[in-house]
Amino acid sequence: MPDPLAVAFVPGVTPGKWQRIWRERRPRGRLDLVAMHQDAALASLDDGTVHMALLRDVSADDARHAIALYRESPVVVAPKGSLVASLDSVSLAELAEVDDVTVLPVDLISGSGADAVELVAANVGVAVMPQSVARAHSRRDVVARPLTDGVETGISLVWPTAGAHPLVDEFIGIVRGRTPNSSR
Repeated sequence: MPDPLAVAFVPGVTPGKWQRIWRERRPRGRLDLVAMHQDAALASLDDGTVHMALLRDVSADDARHAIALYRESPVVVAPKGSLVASLDSVSLAELAEVDDVTVLPVDLISGSGADAVELVAANVGVAVMPQSVARAHSRRDVVARPLTDGVETGISLVWPTAGAHPLVDEFIGIVRGRTPNSSR
């Protein structure tokens, strides 16, 4: 079988569990995990640099298969000591009522959210992002609070419809939790 299988993943996704299972099942096989921003991962799928990708909010189409894996809850990242930080959770309406709060744009397509967290830490504003992204960029001077009515994002495993790598099905089985002896 051809090795390696190259899988891109976006910020906040932690594929370590799947990599560990891959190594257990294929001790001599290679799985290359490549951290990328969403736009770079899509381009790498298109040009064949990677064979699969763990992406945010991508659905199947004529060019790509996609399996929805899980949903992510949104959070508001705020400076420690701020009014938002003192709340257990916050709604969009409550956020709009807080005086002098700027909601910073977070570009998860071409960025990771790190720049937004940096600005939040500098007390420039607050940022809304998936909980896993906030966790990946956590700092002591910011806090994340659940956004009760924010839009969830989804993580999907995506690969091309044409010319799929021969090990794609094996990785799909691992991600879906199949045991080594189970069949599709």
